Amino acid sequence: MGYPGCEVTGGSVVFEGNEILEETTDARARAGMFMAFQYPVEIPGVPLSMFLREALNARRAEDDEISAREFRTLIVEKMEMLKMDLSFVSRYLNEGFSGGEKKRCEVLQMAILEPALAIMDETDSGLDIDALRIVAEGVNSLCGPDLGVLMITHYQRLLNYIKPDFVHVLANGQIVDSGGPELALELEDAGYDQYTRVAEKV
Repeated sequence: MGYPGCEVTGGSVVFEGNEILEETTDARARAGMFMAFQYPVEIPGVPLSMFLREALNARRAEDDEISAREFRTLIVEKMEMLKMDLSFVSRYLNEGFSGGEKKRCEVLQMAILEPALAIMDETDSGLDIDALRIVAEGVNSLCGPDLGVLMITHYQRLLNYIKPDFVHVLANGQIVDSGGPELALELEDAGYDQYTRVAEKV
């Protein structure tokens, strides 16, 4: 997503046919990339509804901004689809939210913004079993031909609810193995040590 602390030393990143390495984070977001954080930040004083409307309008053309009435209809529709309490929209962004509420809020952002690619960083962190199931149901309801999801996790439990098409094992900054959902099950049994040793030798 363009985090400035990361230095790209080689290669390229092509998204929707365009090289994006020189693009800023906001340009990448407007192009259809979305990042769901392991620990979403709280932003006191910014109502969730205002944040979502501004974010949506930032992705649209200046002459195609969504009206307050249209947005109200849209957000109610998406929240009902995700089985979220409508009182969320009047709260400040993530302020006082539980871990599960913060993650559900990010799924709502995905539903509103309709990105082409969602990068979900350890979405299962800090979630109990019930919250994990609810968040996973939300992600599953959005997945389809128009949305690709890159799910980053250390644990199989998330994959019990969100079935991956591909599993890639990353060790020491390298992809060291790839396979189907069965690879995650093998990892659950064998652990990561075998891959760490392989990566150190490369």
